[in-house]
This record gives sequence, structure tokens and C-alpha cells, in this order.
Amino acid sequence: MKKNIGIHQNILELVGNTPMIRLNKITKQFKGEFLAKFEGFNPGQSTKDRIALHIIEQAEKKGILTPGSTIIETTSGNTGFSLAMVSIIKGYECILAVSSKSSNDKIDMLKAMGAKVYVCPANVSADDPRSYYQVAKRLHTETAGSVYINQYFNELNIDAHYNSTGPEIWEQTEGKITHLVAASGTGGTISGTSRFLKEQNPNIKIIGVDAFGSILKKFHETREFDPNEIYPYRIEGLGKNLIPTATDFDVIDKFEKVTDEASAHRARELALTEGIFAGYTSGAAMQALIQRAEAGEFDENSKVVVIFPDHGSRYMSKIYSDKWMQEQGFFDTEKIANPEVEFIK
Repeated sequence: MKKNIGIHQNILELVGNTPMIRLNKITKQFKGEFLAKFEGFNPGQSTKDRIALHIIEQAEKKGILTPGSTIIETTSGNTGFSLAMVSIIKGYECILAVSSKSSNDKIDMLKAMGAKVYVCPANVSADDPRSYYQVAKRLHTETAGSVYINQYFNELNIDAHYNSTGPEIWEQTEGKITHLVAASGTGGTISGTSRFLKEQNPNIKIIGVDAFGSILKKFHETREFDPNEIYPYRIEGLGKNLIPTATDFDVIDKFEKVTDEASAHRARELALTEGIFAGYTSGAAMQALIQRAEAGEFDENSKVVVIFPDHGSRYMSKIYSDKWMQEQGFFDTEKIANPEVEFIK
């Protein structure tokens, strides 16, 4: 008799409770146990489902969101998709200001979910009127009855992960986690998760992942904003050219910077070794873990959890496209395009 696992009232009931997956091959040369928290199993295929649902429901409870309201947000793609998904179920309009660095796949998905999308240049300063931060603010002032989610400066971003991701990881590891490796963009995921974990065991080490071209690592170390750290990079949803208040730097022990190229190859390696089809930022997180392992960060008693923020399907026109990888100069004599496609005529 097949077990009846029940009927969900809508897709939002599937947010959270994502699986923990042991990494076997990609980390086999290192000491310790390595586990991946794969957020691609959320219904919107990213960790951003958690904050979208939490922030919207809190706004409803406070009467900030009412029938007919419009939700506006700045996004590299994943938060926008999650907000659009929640808006459909709850009956809100959704307007998104998106970075031009976001893949075409993400932009097409946002449109498919009914969102109105404004694509803004990525390589401009945060206070430039063309930046997606400023465009979202302008759209908010111009749109009656709108609510600006403002994930970079919204404490609820942290709360969502404090209330869900942190407790899930603690339970799934039976409280034995020794290290957490997590990307930092808005900072909500790493901050909320780490706050909860540090409350359970302050000895857990938190390793944030940053990109070259971002200011987060330098700010964490000096508490000074250094504009000389800023230059264009390709990884989406990782690093920043401003300091988000949704990042609690005090709960992060150290940052590890990764390159665009290494992160892209590492994501592809994850697919080929572990069968995990994860996103660009997941590749970055995996790369950071391996860099720390090579530096001797872990030992045989380490139980390391790495958060994979989203699914690889969001990057078919980027890191999983041989053409795009070639255009970026990411294929060399050692790492070449996979030639396993053969056309029969």
C-alpha cells in the first residue's frame, strides 16, 4: 500500500525543510565530514523563498500589505522569483529591479511568474540613479500602495533564517556541526543561520564567502569601507559594493574570497562528481570550502556544513553554457568544454 503523504494547500507550504546531503567524492582527499544544505529543493529553487514568505507574512500581520498592494524589490534574480511566486498565491502585484549581471534564464523566469522587470546596469555605484537599488526606491515612490521589501537593510531577512535554516541545520547534524560555510550577499542567510547556531554552540566557526571585486571581506576585517576593493565580477548573489545592514559581521569568524572562474568550474564539478546540479553561488561556496580545507582549516573531527543557495537551472546560459564559459576565458588547456554531445545526421 502506497503511503499517503498528504496534500499541500498551495506551493508555499513546501518552503523550507530542505535536505542535507553528504559530499563523498569532491571532498574525499580532505579530513572531516562534509555536508551540503541544498536550498535548490525549495519550491522556488533557492534559499530566498524563506525570506520572501517570512517578510511578506510579517508585513501582512502588521497591516503594511493589504489587498491590491504592489511588492517592489531589488534583486539579482532569486529573491525576485520567490517574491513573484508568493505574490501570485497571495494576490499582489510584483515589480522588480534586476541587475544586468543576472542571467537571461533568471530574467525570463521572473517574467514567466508575472513580475514586471526593470533591468539595470550592474557596474555602476550603489547611489547611481540607474543602479537597481535606486531604481527600486524610485519605483516605490511612484507606485501608490507599494511596499519596498529592501532585503539588504531588512532585519526580517536575518529573522527568516534564524527561525528556519539555523534550527534545521542544528537538528539535521544532531548538534554536531563544527563549521558553517555560507555565501554572503545581502547577508541574511549567513547572519540568521549563524546567530542561531552560535547560540547553541559558540565554538562553531562561521566562514563567509566573498567575491574578488566585493568589499565584504575587507570591511569585516577593518570595519572600514574601502572603495578600492570594488571592481566588476561575474558571480551573482555574492558580495556587495555597499554594506548591507542585513549582515551581522559579528557572528562571522572569517571571510574567504573566491574567483569567478574557480567558482564556475567548481559548480560544474559538483554536477559531475556528486550529481548535484547547483548554481553559480553554490560553486563559489564549494570553492571556498575547498580553499579552507587546503589551508588546513578542518581535521578528522570536523563536521562541515556548506549552504548551496540555489539550483543550476538558473544558469543554463552562463556557467553551464560552454559558449559562455569560452567567452569568459574560463576554458584553458586543462579545463575544456565537455565534448560529449554528438549530432547524428
